[in-house]
Amino acid sequence: MRAVVQRVSHASVTVDGEVVGRITEPGLAALVGVTHTDTAAEAARIARKLWTLRILEDERSCSDTGAPLLVVSQFTLYGDARKGRRPTWQAAAPGPVAEPLVDAVVKELRELGAEVATGVFGAKMSVALTNEGPFTVILEA
Repeated sequence: MRAVVQRVSHASVTVDGEVVGRITEPGLAALVGVTHTDTAAEAARIARKLWTLRILEDERSCSDTGAPLLVVSQFTLYGDARKGRRPTWQAAAPGPVAEPLVDAVVKELRELGAEVATGVFGAKMSVALTNEGPFTVILEA
């Protein structure tokens, strides 16, 4: 499992012209990708890492500050463009495998006490955010 995490001042996801997920205060936006071998254990590890990652102001985490998170599924994190000009998506898990694991990340975060907004799995989403810093990291589990 892989996540691209950005420290944001605000972020939102829009589907078909309607905002479906939004955080309006400083927090984290996480694009989460799943590969074929991922399990619920990786989902739990990524969730805990997101919750405790000390990249907010003054090296604090969402667990320290109660900052919200926006979690968006992103199969393209497992795209491979090393050969040619067209990426392959072979390493990305198919929807029936990936969707429950992205849901597990969100569920675990909420069980840890996080306020979590989400996109819509498989939808064509427009993600808007203001990256603070800018600050972006990649997590792998």
